Amino acid sequence: MTAQKVRWGIVGPGGIAAQFAKDLPLVEGAELAAVGSRSAETAAAFAKRYGFARSHGSYAELAADPEVDVVYIATPHAQHFDAALLCIEAGKAVLVEKPITLDLSAAAQLIQAAHTNNVFLMEAMWMRFNPAIRKIHELVEDGAIGWVSSIHADFGLQGPFEPEHRLRNPELGGGALLDLGVYPINLAHLIMGAPTSVQAWAHLTPEGVDENTGVLLGWRPGAVAALTCSINGESRNAASITGTDGRIDLPPGFFMPQSFVLNRPGRDPETFELPFEGNGYQFEAAEVQSRILAGELESPLVPHATTLEIMGLLDTIRSDIGVTY
Repeated sequence: MTAQKVRWGIVGPGGIAAQFAKDLPLVEGAELAAVGSRSAETAAAFAKRYGFARSHGSYAELAADPEVDVVYIATPHAQHFDAALLCIEAGKAVLVEKPITLDLSAAAQLIQAAHTNNVFLMEAMWMRFNPAIRKIHELVEDGAIGWVSSIHADFGLQGPFEPEHRLRNPELGGGALLDLGVYPINLAHLIMGAPTSVQAWAHLTPEGVDENTGVLLGWRPGAVAALTCSINGESRNAASITGTDGRIDLPPGFFMPQSFVLNRPGRDPETFELPFEGNGYQFEAAEVQSRILAGELESPLVPHATTLEIMGLLDTIRSDIGVTY
């Protein structure tokens, strides 16, 4: 790495990679170095469109590129493990799109590989780096709404999706839970930590992935979270965090908010505005760069322990609802 430059590579130049690439120029010191795809033509077109210096017609070529410091893995879920492991073993720092893998076992293997190879690894749960979400966490920690008693959050997309769509394809890790449910679950985990009780129910598609899922989490001494995710109807996609002394309401699009409202008894509602440019991916990219330049192997905002707790929780829910990959 050059003094304060971090050279980024992207594996899997699809839709989410495009959103990430658009935000990278907002990060000081980010250099758009290379794109890797299984199609040389696709990689070249993406590199040209978003201003990357080079393109490669395979993931292995990108992993071997000596002028790449960190790789963002933006493939479908089922391909995360192999692509990330390839880059880790090549000595690259890695940011892996959520969920980091399909299950807890694979996530643990990736983390072990990162430690073995002494490289940085983080799951790209961009919501946790959002300025509004971080402010909400700060307010809750400071006792602004008292003891948190309940969390409600939903994330639903309007269907129907065709059977061959990635959201319905079990070979690609399809279903509502891994694609959408990770957001309500991460919000609840951010506020309350790992739950002591997990219950779930889902309706499955003919392919065997969940299309409408409800999760009830519990914590001693009595807090609960009611969370839903769906690929057969657009829900409000909002969230609320209720405590003994108030409530925080997140607007539709709660996973990428630029504002929220703090409601407390006897006071006028307080609206917090935290606007930003771009799509919001720049905050996780900036965190990755900061940790890499500091020589660290993980981020305290999404540490490896948190990734493992979330993956274990997802495994438990999938077992409960009968989804296997």
